[in-house]
Amino acid sequence: MKLHAAGSPPLALPMWSADNTAMNPKTATSAPQSSHKTLVIAGVAAIAVGLAVGVWVYLNYGSPKDDAAAAVSTFKLDEIPFDGAQAYKYLKELCAIGPRPSGSSGMRAQQKLLIDHFRKFGGQVGLQRFRARHPVNDSWVSMTNILVRWNPKSTDRILLCAHYDTLPYPLMDRVNPRGTFVGANDNASGVAILMQLARDMPKLKTKCGVDFLLLDGEEFIFDQSDRFFLGSEYFAREYAKKKPCYRWAVLLDMVGASDLRISRDSASVEWKDTRPLVEEIWATAARLGVREFVSRSMSEINDDHIMLHEVGHIPCIDVIQNMTDYPPWHTRGDTPDKCSALSLAKVGWVIREWLKTAK
Repeated sequence: MKLHAAGSPPLALPMWSADNTAMNPKTATSAPQSSHKTLVIAGVAAIAVGLAVGVWVYLNYGSPKDDAAAAVSTFKLDEIPFDGAQAYKYLKELCAIGPRPSGSSGMRAQQKLLIDHFRKFGGQVGLQRFRARHPVNDSWVSMTNILVRWNPKSTDRILLCAHYDTLPYPLMDRVNPRGTFVGANDNASGVAILMQLARDMPKLKTKCGVDFLLLDGEEFIFDQSDRFFLGSEYFAREYAKKKPCYRWAVLLDMVGASDLRISRDSASVEWKDTRPLVEEIWATAARLGVREFVSRSMSEINDDHIMLHEVGHIPCIDVIQNMTDYPPWHTRGDTPDKCSALSLAKVGWVIREWLKTAK
């Protein structure tokens, strides 16, 4: 995913300038009063605008103090009814394969593992194969999105997504940007939550059918100027040709960090069709006491949800930790020890509880 800077508040500060015109001697006695009144009015107006900007920023981005205070819940692992320990085992199993970039032997090994896993627990697995050009040598690279369906007869459906490819190299690593990248948080964490959730799906009572979508080619890049989101773009274009069935979609990306903090993605909040979904999931987290879902919005993030929403017209939000809050992002340091079973349990619990009431 790519991080974009936050946009400016939708309020333009007026520009106040002094009047440098020479005073007429005939009006010299009255001019100071007029100037004084003008300055007073200008000052009051500036204060009012400043307060308005402050309120807007608080409502949209929250208070840093509130963010810090709300960022840690006190649950122990065995108090959460989502098996974070098992999810963490899955995360480590994925990382043990090694790098898993699109078209690689590591990716093929991961695909087999995931297909076998989801079928084992009763998921109906479909493969969406496509090709994309290698950004360096222009050769064709085979890629595969994996779609896992639960209660396939239901026409109203919910989509849970996670990209399962890893960055080919740790491009942000200051020491060795061509080193080994295993992508523990980015994004074995999102995949591990879906793997654990699969164990619960056969008995989970939901009002809609549920699909898991594992996306290939999210970051098959060798430079920041290369194209991201190849799998989600392909899925979205194909989906747009059909009768829509997804009422909601949730993207899970970077959701396992030991120091977990999930802010609201600004695009997910600003889109009219997805803001209710953000509110539902954050309300679920608040009801459960999972305080790591903080109310503060983050800078706009380009991620797979953009393609799903803008190209596929699927109401999709991004549940993601801000990259600036995760120092190992896109470095060799994104390893399982930077993640925790407790964080996976918290996020998995929130998503599973939301699924029960989603309609």
